[in-house]
Amino acid sequence: MSITKVTQHPTQNESLIFERSQTGRVGYRLPKLDVPETLDVIPTEFRRSDDLAGVPEVSEVDVVRHFTRISTWNYSIDLGMYPLGSCTMKYNSRLNEKVARIGGFAGLHPLAPEAESQGALELIYKLQEDLAEITGLPGVSLQPAAGAQGEMTGVMLIRAFLDQRDGEASKDRRVILIPDSAHGTNPASAAMSGFTVKTIHSTAEGLTDMNHLRELCNEGGVAGLMLTNPNTVGIFERNIREICDTIHAAGGLVYMDGANMNALVGIARPGDMGVDVIHLNLHKTFSTPHGGGGPGCGPCLCSAELAPFLPTPRIEKSGETYRLNYDIPTSIGRVKAFFGNFGMMVRALSYIYTHGSDGLKEATEAAVLNARYISHKLADTYDEPYQSDCMHEAIFSHKHQAKKGVVTLDIAKRLIDYGFHPMTVYFPLVVEGAMLIEPTESVGRADLDAFIEAMIDIDREAQDDPELVINAPHSTRIGRLDEATAARKPVLRWREDMESTAKAA
Repeated sequence: MSITKVTQHPTQNESLIFERSQTGRVGYRLPKLDVPETLDVIPTEFRRSDDLAGVPEVSEVDVVRHFTRISTWNYSIDLGMYPLGSCTMKYNSRLNEKVARIGGFAGLHPLAPEAESQGALELIYKLQEDLAEITGLPGVSLQPAAGAQGEMTGVMLIRAFLDQRDGEASKDRRVILIPDSAHGTNPASAAMSGFTVKTIHSTAEGLTDMNHLRELCNEGGVAGLMLTNPNTVGIFERNIREICDTIHAAGGLVYMDGANMNALVGIARPGDMGVDVIHLNLHKTFSTPHGGGGPGCGPCLCSAELAPFLPTPRIEKSGETYRLNYDIPTSIGRVKAFFGNFGMMVRALSYIYTHGSDGLKEATEAAVLNARYISHKLADTYDEPYQSDCMHEAIFSHKHQAKKGVVTLDIAKRLIDYGFHPMTVYFPLVVEGAMLIEPTESVGRADLDAFIEAMIDIDREAQDDPELVINAPHSTRIGRLDEATAARKPVLRWREDMESTAKAA
């Protein structure tokens, strides 16, 4: 095999690890086998037939340098802003990471007895108390592993409560109302919990249509409402008390999706609005790591009426001792192994303690200010589908640029050339060509101005040279991918003939 020329600095032309392979090169040394080989005990149908052919032969330094060079292609929160609307990709404070690595926390085995876990149990208990104060809802479970699971836990609480309250009649109360702008996980959680879904229309202002809400409630069978507030177009539902009163009058309960709590912490409490149950995303609102498939933490909080149905075990305090209570007959049961992802809880409490009540409020105010700054600066360049003041995220559409054939995906791809991670695209679905931008409080004025300037420049390019935007990105190793084919027919294994095929292409 020919040896591929290797560059000694970060480059977009980094070779594949397979192309770096040289016969006989290894990065390890094992002692001689001192026990009989046991290959014969493995049935033939379970053995590989290719003798691991094609596995690259490389040294340790080859591997380290290769993957370090590739890592320079990654965009991360340490490099710049993630303007992902409704996702709140805020900076993860290094102090939180330091606290999470304290030996007694990081090294604690999940099966350690209560007597040896008092510090961890106390931490969880204190975090529960703080989240209860922040939301105005006294019942708390930190067990759910992520926002979607916390959401489903909340809907399960509603069902358990209604089944106990209404008895046999509860089977006729199986409708969950969900706004048309909601996250897709909302109807999924409702369906998995045994409910059917009816959609509530939005008004031209982007708010819940109260007339349609009352109409649906009058049809009967309403178990509850799943509402995000601020909603997924970034606007606070100013009729929230009336919405909750309407649902309660119909015999249902109100679940609030806490995905957008980054706009409320320290300012307003869902429990004071009439909300019965909410989930939080610690990775969105309290700066624990986000993305990569986990681990996550999606606490579920509820009113005192719903608290008896929370998952077990529950952490209780007796004097100065903390214990796990598994004996709660009304509980919906466990939703996550052990007690959830403890490391996320350590980081969240560190974030809360670092900021204090004044700091949390200031973070919220900064997040809203940043979003409104972007909304104001881009209002003359991009179409704003709603005229209401936004909260923590601003929404635009591609209406103006589409006249030149440039659509939202093109604008997002072109942003990469300017060094920015794209915003959320095509969500919520109620806005055609949606661009949902959420800077969070982590972004300073200089970065905001640079992002705004890039968006204005891209609009100028769309008017003067649309093909430049349509064919973006131009600065990355690969350009436009056929994402649908890549998802449906992924190439998961390298073959030696791929090199010649790629070069021919």
